[in-house]
Amino acid sequence: MFYDESRPLNFTDEHFWILFAAVLAIYSIVYSNRAIRNAFLFIISVFLYYKTSGFFFSILLFSTVSDYLIGFQIDKSKAGKRKLWLIVSVVINLWVLVYFKYAYFFADSFNEIFGSAYHPTNVFAAGANTVFGSTFRVDQILLPVGISFYTFQTLSYSIDIYREKLKPVKNILDFGFYVSFFPQLVAGPIVRASDFIPQLYEKYSLTKKQFGFAMFWIVNGLLKKFLLADYLAVHFVDSVFSDPIRYNGFENLMALYGYSLQVYADFSGYTDIAIGVAALMGFVLPINFNSPYKADSVGNFWKRWHISLSSWLKDYLYIPLGGNRGGTIGTWVVLSVIVLFVSALAANLWIFVGYIGFAIFIVALAQMIPAFKNWLTTNINIMLTMLIGGLWHGASWNFVVWGGLNGLGIVVYKLWRKISPWESKNTWYKRAWAIFLTFNFISFTRIWFRSGSHNTWENLNDKHNIVAEYFSANTMLSQIGSGLSEIFGKLNFDEVVFVLTEYSWVIVVMIVGYIIHMLPSKWKAWYRAKFADMPLVLHGVVAFVVIVLLIQIKGAEMQPFIYFQF
Repeated sequence: MFYDESRPLNFTDEHFWILFAAVLAIYSIVYSNRAIRNAFLFIISVFLYYKTSGFFFSILLFSTVSDYLIGFQIDKSKAGKRKLWLIVSVVINLWVLVYFKYAYFFADSFNEIFGSAYHPTNVFAAGANTVFGSTFRVDQILLPVGISFYTFQTLSYSIDIYREKLKPVKNILDFGFYVSFFPQLVAGPIVRASDFIPQLYEKYSLTKKQFGFAMFWIVNGLLKKFLLADYLAVHFVDSVFSDPIRYNGFENLMALYGYSLQVYADFSGYTDIAIGVAALMGFVLPINFNSPYKADSVGNFWKRWHISLSSWLKDYLYIPLGGNRGGTIGTWVVLSVIVLFVSALAANLWIFVGYIGFAIFIVALAQMIPAFKNWLTTNINIMLTMLIGGLWHGASWNFVVWGGLNGLGIVVYKLWRKISPWESKNTWYKRAWAIFLTFNFISFTRIWFRSGSHNTWENLNDKHNIVAEYFSANTMLSQIGSGLSEIFGKLNFDEVVFVLTEYSWVIVVMIVGYIIHMLPSKWKAWYRAKFADMPLVLHGVVAFVVIVLLIQIKGAEMQPFIYFQF
């Protein structure tokens, strides 16, 4: 019943499914009474979050209560005070997020610049010790699992009320259920208040076909996680990324392609399971992935990948900043914050001075060249949005580089498509070439993303070693470059033959995974529908066989879902 730090509860643990079966049994009794149903699911969701993150559930409750109360103030206030209460909500939510996610980063940067030795204190733990007489450590700030996700959800609630898309939720247990709904709480998809809260008051409905689709998504997600993501991580990808210099250039390249498949299978596998589990209880979660490696441009990729985050950033950040119409005051405020943030990340006063000088140069250039000014003002919001998307993932230079490269990819493509003879993509080979280039560019940027990530339970709460991460990414890039030079420059295929023979099963899994991913959408819709139409007995048999099989093949070292750390 108590939280076990060595074994957090999640979809890969058989204990979760035993507990979920018990939840469904009780749910089958209370589902017809909406108030009791929502209260029950709120209590269960908080308990399951406790089983995943320990006493960090108190932070979740703090965010829930504060935004619940602020929502009423926004709704009943006049124009000026409405905006003030919205700002209060934004400040509280971002303060909690920044405190837990970036406290050490700011402290380390401050100490590096000024030669001090400041160490952050966990004020939440200290407060709990004072009030409850507990003995939580005050010298350590750990990252609550899923804090980035539920922070964006509570922000969307305040913003949607401010925009008059939503009325405040009257019952705090209903609102708590929205914030904490356990299938998607710790790794998405990010659920918007205006989309999910109306479902709280709808009558429960689950047809046989809906049940079949729910079972399909759960089984599909489990297979993605175990047979693709974890297999590639354990048998190849993690080893290469942990020490790229020990592996030849082609091994590094294949590990990069392997990681692209791993991170997709891992993340989309989680959201598939979340969608299926939520559907069994009568709730609809948004689709988070749409075959992203079929994208024919970087912009199109971000319409297909982590859709709930990219659309959230678009609607709540990019468009309010001015979108493609040009920069606003908010644009320059956000730009200033990012400059300060990145300068602090570098922990070097001269880099900050350099950024200021570069900014002055760009502004002066824009004033002298009207065409450049027009281009800058219509594209700056794209770069800002992608940089913030990178920083959302963590305080690391590698995430800044990753976000910046994706933003640059979108901006460059906007220029290229104006002169490209291939833009129409009216033949299969033009589209195939665009998909090939986009996939390789996205995979290339993941050198920095993966090097900045923590991927085991043991180091999930470790601080980022910014220098080590940065040079690790550069080492892998250098290894890949030398490998490609050997293969195409000297026509030496020894490395290729070695990898294909030494990692034959890994290569087979990668090929099968990418083939399934690239299947036409109508084929996938067909076999999903066929599965959904099967008799209920067969659904149960398939689910039982798959779960037993996965328990048998599950490695001794449990692999956390990659996006738990964000």
